[in-house]
Amino acid sequence: METMDLKRKFDKFILENNHPCIMAQSVFSLNNAVINDYEAMLNIHSTNGLLNDLELYIKNYDFNSKNFKSFIATFSKDEFLSESEFEKSLWKQLKMLSELDHYSWDPSVNSDPEHENFSFSLCGRAFYIVGMFPNSSRLARKSPYPTIVFNLHQQFEKLREMGKYTSVKNRIRKRDEKLQGYINPMLEDFGENSEARQYSGREVDKDWKCPFH
Repeated sequence: METMDLKRKFDKFILENNHPCIMAQSVFSLNNAVINDYEAMLNIHSTNGLLNDLELYIKNYDFNSKNFKSFIATFSKDEFLSESEFEKSLWKQLKMLSELDHYSWDPSVNSDPEHENFSFSLCGRAFYIVGMFPNSSRLARKSPYPTIVFNLHQQFEKLREMGKYTSVKNRIRKRDEKLQGYINPMLEDFGENSEARQYSGREVDKDWKCPFH
């Protein structure tokens, strides 16, 4: 998939369709999204390429900047008919990345996916993962292709430092509720419950166990 074609489709998904996440709108309007297509999940060659690209992304990232950025990995040749199927592949893909990663887990977050302070870590940095695919039940996650968004956790901490985290969070949730008709039941603040429950976008019950360990 050509990068420009990807960008056009995601510009429409985020900007033209007035996506409820105002942070995503900011990232795309400022052209601060890195979008790469890896064609298919669970492919060792693609996984190596994705990890190398993430490492380069982190090395070039300005952690002092107040501009927010996202790394978006698409898998244009994959097709998932159900949320359960997508969720399984998402976690298998994250496990493959973790097994290839030679960096230590980011010490600012917990590596236990059952812990309330868990966050996924790659290349020594914590990421909040957003899984999206065309057949998602959440309208905000109906991306053009199966997608994994890697948002650096430090960006959310910076929002807190700026005193904007709560207002931004509330605006996003109200917009999502207006779009969907009801608020995403999986949304919780960091530290209340493991954020792993939110990654795939599927609504899971209280007894759900993360497949990644």
